[in-house]
Amino acid sequence: MRATGHRTLEAWAAALLALLLCACSRPPAAGGDDAGEGASAVPRRGSPVLPSVTIGGQDAAETVQSWQPPQVELDQAEVPQARRRAAQALAGDRLFEDADAAIPLYLGIRRLHPDDAGARRGLQQARRRLVERGDALLRREITGEVLQQAAMLALVAVSLAPDDEAVRALQQRVETAQRVLAFNRAGEEDLREGRLGEDGDGALPNFRDALALLPQDARARQGLAAAESALIARAEAAAHAADFDTARRRLAEAAGVREDAPAVAEARVRVEAIRRAQIAALRDGGLRDLTTPAGLRAAREKLAEVLRIADPGDPVAAQLRERVELATHYGSFRPGQVFTDGMRDGGRGPQMIVVPHGAFTMGAADDESGAKDAERPAHYVRFERGFALSITEVTVEQFRRFVEAAGARPRATRRGHSTVYDERSGNFIRRSGVDWQSGYNGARAAPDDPVMHVSVRDAEAYAAWLSEQTGRHYHLPSEAEFEYALRASSDGRYPWGDAAVPPPRSGNYTGSEDASPSGRRWSNAFAGYGDGYWGPAPAGSFRPNAWGLHDIGGNLSEWVADCWHASYRRAPADGAAWYNPGCRQRVVRGGSWANSPEQTRAAWRLSQDSDMTSARIGFRLARGI
Repeated sequence: MRATGHRTLEAWAAALLALLLCACSRPPAAGGDDAGEGASAVPRRGSPVLPSVTIGGQDAAETVQSWQPPQVELDQAEVPQARRRAAQALAGDRLFEDADAAIPLYLGIRRLHPDDAGARRGLQQARRRLVERGDALLRREITGEVLQQAAMLALVAVSLAPDDEAVRALQQRVETAQRVLAFNRAGEEDLREGRLGEDGDGALPNFRDALALLPQDARARQGLAAAESALIARAEAAAHAADFDTARRRLAEAAGVREDAPAVAEARVRVEAIRRAQIAALRDGGLRDLTTPAGLRAAREKLAEVLRIADPGDPVAAQLRERVELATHYGSFRPGQVFTDGMRDGGRGPQMIVVPHGAFTMGAADDESGAKDAERPAHYVRFERGFALSITEVTVEQFRRFVEAAGARPRATRRGHSTVYDERSGNFIRRSGVDWQSGYNGARAAPDDPVMHVSVRDAEAYAAWLSEQTGRHYHLPSEAEFEYALRASSDGRYPWGDAAVPPPRSGNYTGSEDASPSGRRWSNAFAGYGDGYWGPAPAGSFRPNAWGLHDIGGNLSEWVADCWHASYRRAPADGAAWYNPGCRQRVVRGGSWANSPEQTRAAWRLSQDSDMTSARIGFRLARGI
C-alpha cells in the first residue's frame, strides 16, 4: 500500500476475505442446503453471537467479527408457530438481526427437522435476499457505513452457503469495495495534506488504484478531478510567481490525470494570458525606465526577466531588447538619426548624424601599398557605444557665429597670415592677411565653404563654445572615430574600397580631369577622375558615404583630437583619443582637394604642429550620445 491510511481497512478486508473463503471454518454449522448444520448445538434463544477472529503478522491486534446465528430453542409444539413467524420475518425482510428474524427461525426448525422442505426453501429465499441487498448496497456510493452493512450481509450469506457462486461473487465485491474505499480514503487524506502524487506517491496513485479495481467508482473519479484541479491551481500559482517552467510541468501532469480534460485546456489559456500580461507589463516598465536618466540598468533587468519567461522569437521581447540595445549603445538616439541641438542664443548647432556602434581594424595592413610605419600595426578597435559626427565639415558661417559671439581671435587672425595655394607658381605659400574668412587662394570664402586656415586649438575652442551653448559635450573626433566613420564598414585601401579610381561624384579628390583657373593639372592624381573643383567645394556638395557623412575622405583634411604617435603600438582599443596633455604635434586625417592618391588612403595620417593653419585643413565635430 502507498499510504498508511490504507492499513486498518485493508487488514479488515484481508481478514474478512480469509474468513469468508474458509466459511469461518464452518463453526457449528448455521445451515445451508445440506441437512444437519448446527444439530449438535445447544438450542436456546438469544442475541446473535459475534466471535472475534484475530489477525497476526504485520496486522497484529486487528480483529474481525464473524456472524453466528442467534440460537433458537424450539420444541415440536412450537414449530408451526415458528414457521409462521419465520415467513412473516422473511416477508418483512428481517433476515438475521435477532432470534425473531427469518434465518435463525428456519435454522431452529431444521435442527428439529433436518429435511424440512419449507425451512430449506425459506433459507434459500433469505440467502437470495441477502445477496440482492448486498448488491444493492454496493451499487451505491461506497462509504464505511455502506461497506459495513454489505460485509455483514456477505458474512451471513457465506455462513449459509459458502460455495454458492452468487454468495462468493458478493464476498468478492465486498472485498473489492473495501479496497476501493481504503484507496479513496488514503487519496483524500493525501489531498488534504497536499500530497498529489505527481512524484509517484500520493493522491493520484491511490485514486488510480481505486479505479483499477472499480473503473466506474464515482468517488475515485471525483478524487482524480480534485487532484487535477489542485495541479491546475499549482500551475496558476507558479505562473503568477513567474515560474512558467513549473507551471508548464504542472499542467502537463494535470493533462495526464484524465483524458481530454477541458479544464486543463482552459488552464493553459489562463496561464498563457498570465505570461503575456507579465511580458507586456515588463516591456512597458522597461520602456518607462528608458525615459529616465538612470533607468538603463532597471530596463536591462526587466529585459532579462522577459527573456526568461518568453518563448524564443517573442515579438514583445524582441521589441524591448531592441530598445534596450538602442539605449545601451545610443541613449535616446538611433543609428543614422540626424539631429541638431538648440543653442542658448536661439540658433541651432551643426547637423549631426549618429554613427553606429561596432568594431573595425584600424590602420594599414602589412602588405598595403604606400603605407607608412606610422599607420601600423593594424589593430582592433571596438566602440561599445555609438557617437555623433557633424554631417559636413564646419562651415565658414558656423565658425563666424562662434567668433562673433565669443569675441574669439583665431590663430591666423592673430598671426596675420596662413598657407594658401598660389595660382601663379602652382605651389602652396604663406600669404599675409589670410585667416578663417579666406578661401584656398586667399580670396574671401563663401559662407557655405568649409572653414580652413584654423589651427587645432581654434577647432577645440569652437567645440568648447558650442558645448557651452547647447549643454552637450562637443569635441574633435578621436583618430579612431574618424577612421571608423570614414571606412563606414569598408576595409578597402580607400574610403570607397579598393578601386583605383573614385566612384563618380563620391568626393572632392585630386583627379586628372580637374583644372585650375589658369589650366594647371595635377601631376599625381587619380587617372580619369574629375569632380569639377580646383580647391574645396561647398560643404555637402558630393554624395555622402554609407553612414551619411559628406566629404569625410576628401575636400579638406581634418584635425582630430589625438596627439601624434609614431605608430599604433599601445594605442587605445576602445576608440578614445590618444592624447598627452601639452603635446604640440597633432594628427590630421583624411584626404583633401590637394592630396595625392596615396594621401587619400583610409589609413593615411599626418603629423602637424598644433599652431599650423592651411588651405587644406579644416575640421568637423563629434558629440557623445
